[in-house]
Amino acid sequence: MLPFFLKLFTNGKAPPGDEELLRLYRQTGELEHLGELFQRHTEMVYLVCLKYLKHEEESKDATMQLFEHIAEALLKHEVSNFKSWLHSTTRNLCLMQLRSNKKTQRIRLTDSPPLFMENAPPMHLTDAEQVEKTEQVLRQALQELPPEQRQCIELFYLQHKSYKEISALTGCDLNKVKSYIQNGKRNLKQYMEKNHAPG
Repeated sequence: MLPFFLKLFTNGKAPPGDEELLRLYRQTGELEHLGELFQRHTEMVYLVCLKYLKHEEESKDATMQLFEHIAEALLKHEVSNFKSWLHSTTRNLCLMQLRSNKKTQRIRLTDSPPLFMENAPPMHLTDAEQVEKTEQVLRQALQELPPEQRQCIELFYLQHKSYKEISALTGCDLNKVKSYIQNGKRNLKQYMEKNHAPG
């Protein structure tokens, strides 16, 4: 710790804050600013990845992938609270990875629009093109949901987590989890009815 403090006194000023490094990166596009910023939060990112992915190597890979992702994303989007945004982005990246790892579960979900559309017309599952179209529409519908609803829907239907497990994973109150799932399901149903035309 001593050399760090000596460096502070030598320079005569504290290191730039997160907001300043973010501003410099967005202004110049130089990765050294983003690298310094990301390094401050690497441990948090890795622990979030480990929480969801459960494997050390996968979590390390995901942490590196995340850096590449945010390098592009931060040049396109305004971010007011970097740490909070980074946490949400990390979580979403892990959920996407889990979803891709469980393709069969995703297909089960996307092949079953009645899960969200109780009064939906019957779909011809033998029609490969129709199945693919439904899957595409549902993927888009999930992306249109507010982040909290999308996360709870994915955990509940794709990963078969209980309300209590989702509450523990997200830090949301149990009633909020139920509300997010209920509202997310309703929004998906509306989106699917609006955009999906059964063949």
